[in-house]
Amino acid sequence: MSQYVSRLRSRSHGPFPGRTGLRLPGAARRPRRVAMLSVHTSPLHQPGTGDAGGMNVYIVELARKLAALNIEVEIFTRATTGTLPPAVELAPGVLVRHVDAGPYEGLAKEELPAQLCAFTHGVMQAWAGHRPGYYDLVHSHYWLSGHVGWLAAERWGVPLVHAMHTMAKVKNAALAAGDTPEPAARVIGETQIVRAADRLIANTDEEAGELIRHYEAERGKVAVVHPGVNLDRFRPADESTPGEAASDTSGSRAAARARLGLPQDALIPLFAGRIQPLKAPDILLRAVAVLLDEEPSLRSRLVVPVVGGPSGSGLAKPEGLQKLAARLGIADVVRFRPPVGQEQLADWYRAASVLVMPSYSESFGLVAIEAQACGTPVIAAAVGGLPVAVRDGVSGFLIAGHDPADYARALGRFARDTSLAGRMGGAAARHARSFGWDTAAAATAEVYTAAMQERRRHLRSPHG
Repeated sequence: MSQYVSRLRSRSHGPFPGRTGLRLPGAARRPRRVAMLSVHTSPLHQPGTGDAGGMNVYIVELARKLAALNIEVEIFTRATTGTLPPAVELAPGVLVRHVDAGPYEGLAKEELPAQLCAFTHGVMQAWAGHRPGYYDLVHSHYWLSGHVGWLAAERWGVPLVHAMHTMAKVKNAALAAGDTPEPAARVIGETQIVRAADRLIANTDEEAGELIRHYEAERGKVAVVHPGVNLDRFRPADESTPGEAASDTSGSRAAARARLGLPQDALIPLFAGRIQPLKAPDILLRAVAVLLDEEPSLRSRLVVPVVGGPSGSGLAKPEGLQKLAARLGIADVVRFRPPVGQEQLADWYRAASVLVMPSYSESFGLVAIEAQACGTPVIAAAVGGLPVAVRDGVSGFLIAGHDPADYARALGRFARDTSLAGRMGGAAARHARSFGWDTAAAATAEVYTAAMQERRRHLRSPHG
């Protein structure tokens, strides 16, 4: 395993260890058109609601940038209302196709495996209306899409590139208290996809290692491509040049607080994301309670926004976090806000003193990069891809484990040193500039090219 990680790092291009390095000798052709599959969540849905989250952002931003590289993308997703048109242009060169598969509403993600046959039928119907060779490659996201992609790629005679985003074995090894384990059927399904895919895209070296360790992925199939962040939208100040970080984030923070009606002198630790045990927003609330027990005088200048809606296992008790705040005696400082659009989310990031991300599992942690791009430091659990997303001691603090007292100590540093958020915020913005979607899309295109070339070479081989 250590040799594999070293080999990935030796392929580094700037700040992206293990980008891909998968170029093969001879002429190489990029795909002209990619069928991208996202069964259970639409790129048109609001992140932070239902099952929509970082993967939605990933698919939208990647598709846009691939289209800018002259790779057309058609995204197949399940229709969730009867009023949706069959196809919607998301951006020039990016089409979202809505597939009828099961009832439009009230279908939990756990019930979707029973609808994969219907979804596959819809994908095949769309394909049947085109000339042979219309799609050059299939890129599936999450294990449900992987099974559809497996069949489609085989039927069309094209490569399958798959991105896990999360893995059942990894999630089950780090379950939050009261969370529901992923079922055995998902583990079996993921194992089958790993074997079937021509290439697997991992967000980090650690995820690549997990694919090899837990699922026996072939090392030559795995490519590491860090996700990106929209640096035009997520930046420290409205007046900053897109993609450039302001050296002082204090003016940006003051303006954002004024727009959101937040006190200028407050300590504001922000949680942004889906409210479910995996994301551990309760750890932030418990940490705030510990901090106030130790420093009661902070109560007058503490505001704790929780921006997001319940999803996944959190749907069973959507009011649970509010009840916890009341039991802890901190309901007066916690402000629950529904999910917001990307532009307003950027303002919440700018307004915060620090983003707190105590997740039990994160394949990467796009929220952490988005906040840093806005000039806000991050306190995060040292899990999954977060040690890549956050530079410990520079752009934020990484916490080993999920003890609220540890998070309270980190929050206390920002409470006692009012200049810390500004100093770390500048470093955070500079760190986030390494994670542009242009680089991620170019690296993904390399993976596509390598998969296509290997498929052609295999077909030409007398043993193929």
